[in-house]
Amino acid sequence: MNLPFKPFQPDFELLLKVLRREPTVRPVIFEFIVNLEICREYALHYRNPEPGSIDHFRMVIEAFCNLGYDYAPVYTWKSNLLSFPKGEQESLSSRSQNQGAMITDRKSFESYPWPDARSGNYDIYHQLKSYLPDGMKLLGFSNGGILENATDMVGFDKLCMMYLLDPELTKEIFDGIGKRLVEFYSIVASMDSVGACIVNDDWGFKTQTMFPPEMMEEYVFPYIRKIVEVIHQHGKPAILHSCGNLKEIMDVVIDDLKLDGKHSFEDGIIPVEEAYGTWHDRIAIMGGIDMDFLARKSPEEVYLRARSLLELTFDTGGFALGSGNSIPDYVPAENYLAMIRAAVDFRV
Repeated sequence: MNLPFKPFQPDFELLLKVLRREPTVRPVIFEFIVNLEICREYALHYRNPEPGSIDHFRMVIEAFCNLGYDYAPVYTWKSNLLSFPKGEQESLSSRSQNQGAMITDRKSFESYPWPDARSGNYDIYHQLKSYLPDGMKLLGFSNGGILENATDMVGFDKLCMMYLLDPELTKEIFDGIGKRLVEFYSIVASMDSVGACIVNDDWGFKTQTMFPPEMMEEYVFPYIRKIVEVIHQHGKPAILHSCGNLKEIMDVVIDDLKLDGKHSFEDGIIPVEEAYGTWHDRIAIMGGIDMDFLARKSPEEVYLRARSLLELTFDTGGFALGSGNSIPDYVPAENYLAMIRAAVDFRV
């Protein structure tokens, strides 16, 4: 492990301060997903563990700790937890949102193999507690959100048509997903090792929400309210991870759904600097350095933008530095590390 800086020591209370929109004694860094190559590089052990094994999650914990994060995510798609069966989908860097549909009508809905939200290896959260360094917590989140899973089950085009032609069946599909995700989060948020939860569900395109706000209000938001409520009942904050243009529904996200943080920003929609100026006094702004910028610019340019962001946000609070979405394998490692180094160097 060769880092060009000395990483932060974990202190989950600082992430909680960010989510309460309070100033912190040092910058806080945040990522939803960091690719496995980086995790392998910055873990001391477990370089090639079996996906979903304890050693796999120990690798992620070690890597996130060694890179200076105050938490480690539990990637549910690598574990035996709630997952909605889907049809065959090609494993490509991108794919059609119409692949893999399993529900096309009432008959296929009635034969769909709905999962049991309470089955699965929830003990993983207990088992990982003993491997967390002092000051560190886990972040819990689901294997896709309400809208994502509905799109996967039905297909985007067919879901649009079903919404118009068979609203009753549409509602039953969303109800089937939503009530199971509420149950999932009620279990995960109750775990002592979990310090916060991410509500991960992509809701938008570049120019608008994927479905009109009135459809979101009818089918999606009732269950988001319940999910956030059960997370808050356990004294944990809830972070929304959603890609796309959500400007039209941000007041709902903040004032009605009562999410504590918003993650995923894109310069072509709203640069994170503008998002912070618009919403930081109402919701924490998480991450934000545009993916294209992070992938294409030089390490020095990434460093300078990250430092400028910290100058803008640090004294006021309510901001955690990170990418606009995640760290996939096409982001140069030196650019990713330059972003973190800007936080470590800040006001030293």
